[in-house]
Formats: sequence, C-alpha cells, structure tokens
Amino acid sequence: QDFRELRALCLSQGLLFEDSTFPAHISSIGTRLLPQDKLRQIQWKRPTELQRNPHLIMDGVSRFDIMQGEIGDCWMLAALGSLTLQKQFLENVLPKDQGFQDDYAGIFHFRFWQYGEWVDVVIDDRLPILNGRYLFVHPRTSNEFWPSLLEKAYAKLRGSYQNLNGGYLSDALVDLTGGVQVQFSLKDPPPDLEEILKAADRSRCLMGCSTPGQARRNIELRNGIVQGHAYTITGAVKIPYKNGWKHIIRIWNPWGHGEWKGPWSDNSHQWDHVEPKYREALLRNKDDGEFWMSCENFQEQFSWLYICNSTP
Repeated sequence: QDFRELRALCLSQGLLFEDSTFPAHISSIGTRLLPQDKLRQIQWKRPTELQRNPHLIMDGVSRFDIMQGEIGDCWMLAALGSLTLQKQFLENVLPKDQGFQDDYAGIFHFRFWQYGEWVDVVIDDRLPILNGRYLFVHPRTSNEFWPSLLEKAYAKLRGSYQNLNGGYLSDALVDLTGGVQVQFSLKDPPPDLEEILKAADRSRCLMGCSTPGQARRNIELRNGIVQGHAYTITGAVKIPYKNGWKHIIRIWNPWGHGEWKGPWSDNSHQWDHVEPKYREALLRNKDDGEFWMSCENFQEQFSWLYICNSTP
C-alpha cells in the first residue's frame, strides 16, 4: 500500500480511508483475546470522533505518553518507551509527513524493520473502543494519538492485536531500530554489569529488562514489581552517596503507573543522603511508572537485561 497515493486519492474524493487489509472487524482483534460477548460490543472510532482537537504528537514524543491497555504487549511498549529516548531512531518509525491538521484523510503510516529492510505499514485511524474506553494503548494526554496508532500498525504487521499478547522485548527492539541486540541473564550476570549498563547508557543504546514469572497473570509483588513483565531502562548513573559511590538504575513500567517501593524508590530515605544538585537532577517524584533502584536490587528482581544498538 502506498501511503501518499492512497491519501491523495481519499483527499480528491473527500473520503476518509478505510483499510480493507486490516478492517474494523473482530478478525483484526483476534477471536481469543476477549470473551465473545465483549468482542461483539467493540466499536471502532476515529480520533476525530473521540476528541474535538486530536493530534498525532503534542509537545514531542515521550515514554510518559504511553499507558498500556487490555493486551499483554508490555514487551513492545517497553521497547517503544526506550525508542522515545533516542530521537534518531524514532524518525524512522514515526514519519513526520502526517497528522490531523494538514491533509487529514483518516490514513497514517509507520515503519518497522523486518528481515533486513524497512517496511511501511499503512493503517486507517479507526481504534477499538469497549464501553467508551480505549481497549488497548490509551493516551495519557487525551488528544495525543501516536501511541495508539503505532500500536495498531504493529498489530497489523503481526496479523492481529491478539498476536501482540505476549512476545519478546528483544524482537521489538530490533523491529523498531534495525539494530543489533544482546541479552544478559541476571541470574548469572557478567562481573562488570554496572559498567556495561553505564557504557550502554552513554552510547545511547536502547535498553529493557524483564522479570521472571508468567506474563498472563500480572501478579504485582508487595515491593511493587510486576511478575512476568517487561520494563524499559531509562538511565544508569554512578552518584556520590555517603562516603562512597553508588550505581543506580532508572526503570519505567509501560503501565504508566506501578513502581518499586524498595531502596532508591521515589520516597525512600536513601535520597536524603544525596547532594541536592544530584537529587534535583535525577528524582521525579510522580506516580508515572518510573523509579530508581540499586544495581543489587535490579539483579535480584529482574531476570533478563536487553541492550540494542544500531551497530555491534
């Protein structure tokens, strides 16, 4: 499908695009994702029907724009959260020649790396809504739609939304970058793990991690960590602490809420022993799904670390 040709055709005919290859139909959701009675209640609505003034992007692209919906695609959203930190990768995936303001015709496109080349995926902007709520990714800012539309394009690439329900963070990192990924087991981590994390952060690599356990069950431990879940690593630093130095790691939960409650979390007393200039630069005390933790706790709580870079 050629995005520009299809958009020009729709504009010349005064029509909004309807994608027959990924229709507004149960087949695009997948028959096993939800009970039949719920599947039958799904309505498909365009952002222009849901919001008075929709935008594709508002005030730039950020991981905090993303809030996971009813589907277990944290593996893809954790990769997407990492992508938002690396603008040079982002422009490949999210072309700038589209929006709701100029030449709007209900058609959008996104690009993913598949088998050695960039593939352009065209979609219409009809989104599945159940009981008045977004079924899948919902925007934190009510009228910003890039996360929902990009998720729809990825679902089309994979065949259905159901096919996003569980997957590998490592695959998604490659699909969004065309890069090279490496993974480390945290049960038997390399001795220089702290240096690897710091070097990857300095080299602007995409990073993610996952917890042990069954993905389908979403069990949240008392310490705030979710079992069988994928997270984004958004920072790794070494800071002066008490009389020495401390390696700490910043991690983001694609749910958009739900944080670690242990040492170095938002309200923990460890921050009282950190110089104000570091504390002000690093600590964001909000329930936005992002938190800091020590390298030791990271190894205890998570099972895999994934690092992806544009070159080996």
